Amino acid sequence: MTRSHVPKEFGGVDLYEDAQSIALIALGPRAKSRGELFTHLKKRGVTEDIANAVLYRLQEQGFIDDEAFARAWSESRQRAKKLSKRMIAGELREKGIGAEIIELVCSEIGHDAEYAIALEMAQRKYRPISHLDPEVARRRVHGALARRGFSSSLINDVLREIGL
Repeated sequence: MTRSHVPKEFGGVDLYEDAQSIALIALGPRAKSRGELFTHLKKRGVTEDIANAVLYRLQEQGFIDDEAFARAWSESRQRAKKLSKRMIAGELREKGIGAEIIELVCSEIGHDAEYAIALEMAQRKYRPISHLDPEVARRRVHGALARRGFSSSLINDVLREIGL
């Protein structure tokens, strides 16, 4: 951004450019939501006005896209951590994603996809404990799925399918 494009009310070019550098460096390791970047900038001592101006500019330039971030985060968490829609929604809220985007992204996760994730997780958890009493194994698998945010009805359906 050139000097002539920085509004004077932001305390001059140096503060704005410093804030922009902080935000761009923070985006280096992985994509971040606007909310995460705002929090990061505030922790680094950037004023709210400058932080909002920098984030607005980065959104215009395509460096920040909360919807794309939320979709990528959702897919990653489903694949790697086998999390439910409910857990993914909670994580996205913590990252400062708006309710509309969370609802949109979570609505894209169908019941069948969530069931498949829960089934895969249940099978993986059941294998090493299959020698235990069926009731003990059932409780352990149920607990593992519940901790990942799956509903009781979905858990019970999955447990029936794997014979518990």
